[in-house]
Amino acid sequence: MDNSGYASRVTVRGALAVVLTIAALFAALPASAGAAPGVEWTSRATPVDVSWVSVAYGNGTFVAVANDGTGDHVMTSRDGIAWTARTAPDGDWGAVAYGNGLFVAVSDALAPTPYRVITSPDGITWTARTAAADNAWNALIYAGGQFVAVAASGTGNRVMTSPDGITWTSRSSSSDVLWRSITYANGLYVAVGGQPPTFGDRVMTSPDGITWTTRTAGVTSNNWYAVTYGAGLFVALAGSSGSGERVMTSPDGITWTQRVAASATKWRSVVYAEGQFVAVGLYDTGLSMVMTSPDGITWTAQNAAADNDWKSLTYVDGIFVAVAITGTGNRVMTSGVLFPAVPSTPTAVAGNRQATVSVTAGTGPGGSASSYVVTAAPGGRTCSIVVPATSCVVTGLTNRTAYTFTATATNATGTSAPSAASAAVTPRGPLVVHTRTTATAIVSTLTAAAPGTVVQSATRARLFTRAAAVSVCRTTQAVTKAGRVTLTCTLARGSQAIRRRGALHVTLVTTLTLADGTTIASTKALVLPRVQAPKVKPAQPSAVTG
Repeated sequence: MDNSGYASRVTVRGALAVVLTIAALFAALPASAGAAPGVEWTSRATPVDVSWVSVAYGNGTFVAVANDGTGDHVMTSRDGIAWTARTAPDGDWGAVAYGNGLFVAVSDALAPTPYRVITSPDGITWTARTAAADNAWNALIYAGGQFVAVAASGTGNRVMTSPDGITWTSRSSSSDVLWRSITYANGLYVAVGGQPPTFGDRVMTSPDGITWTTRTAGVTSNNWYAVTYGAGLFVALAGSSGSGERVMTSPDGITWTQRVAASATKWRSVVYAEGQFVAVGLYDTGLSMVMTSPDGITWTAQNAAADNDWKSLTYVDGIFVAVAITGTGNRVMTSGVLFPAVPSTPTAVAGNRQATVSVTAGTGPGGSASSYVVTAAPGGRTCSIVVPATSCVVTGLTNRTAYTFTATATNATGTSAPSAASAAVTPRGPLVVHTRTTATAIVSTLTAAAPGTVVQSATRARLFTRAAAVSVCRTTQAVTKAGRVTLTCTLARGSQAIRRRGALHVTLVTTLTLADGTTIASTKALVLPRVQAPKVKPAQPSAVTG
């Protein structure tokens, strides 16, 4: 198969669009954050060297498909950087998209193959489906509430649609052009292609994916390989023919204007994100394989991470990911940093007018966090955690008020969405403990605000040394209801013996842990007075008789 002619060039628009425009975020980043994504690229290792022709993102996973290889036509990644090969039914998979809870791949083979459509909920386990026709399906999107695919073969039926990726219906294309890319925006599907039957009809549009109308391309002789929408324009790129005229733009998908590309590269994929268009193409000596544009009209050449034939490009949450059909172990390149993963649900322990909140990294997709911000509700009081620390203290809280806490993660790219809220905890005032001593114990009374557990311990300094303190007594008691609690902490025999020689200085720590996790503690120094040893009465002499 001629891999240069039958790859997927797809940008998804609509309710499940993966292209996000967040240029303002990068304008606010410090210089240390580096160049905006799309400009500087890094090579990533790929598990197998097959022709990766399409990449998509959904359900927290990047999925790439290939149109050659045996059993290793799919690879997945949680972050766009580390990739794992997956087994899928053998087929020349030309395009992949995500929608309706499924990844869907379609075949771009020119000859019959066992399968033309496969679906997967996670990119790992795939199921064969029946296509509407045995065409060479080149491009696929999920937009407008349905999957729409276009093909490079077939007579009058080079479109098929599906509401769920499983059941497909054949649709009539406006002409039998080799359709290579499709996008959706402003309620309009736009497809571009090239080659027969004539030069001028290499664009078609549809309001519903069913009824299609031929449109005249801005450069009638070009073979158009990629189309997307952004900055108020549809932008299409050519993969062959023409010299510098390998770009055309349209405000409505109907009337197209010729533009000049950064080079005469065979452009294969384009997306709009981060306030710019980013395009990738095939390697050719002396030509750039990446170009960018803020408006789709003026283009700047950029350096790719490797001299590969780059066929497909996607973007999500701060990172561009491109896949290639050539290269040795490096058929992925990325630009940018994936936004940090949403943190796991925080845990909180309340104290006196404060709470200690612990945060851990999320398990979902995303980059590593450099810091976290914890926010209390109600009130919005915050504290910050700088990695590798894992907790911070939110101060200024109101005692006897229940609080929950959320956390956001931040790295050089930006800030994640907030985590789920923690369980509620209630700060309490200081624990007041009243004590008295007996010859053998410390007896304490306190008031518990709610059910929980109270732990009390007393220690003394080790004599003649600075080593660790010595335990004097320890007791634990369950509190079944709010109210007065009495504790008896019985002294160890050694401590009782010391008291018979003199006063005993101890540190008494009492900790009340309520059922909601709130911990209230009291620490006080006590002097246990000397205890006189019990007097032993002398034995009375026995009577002597004789």
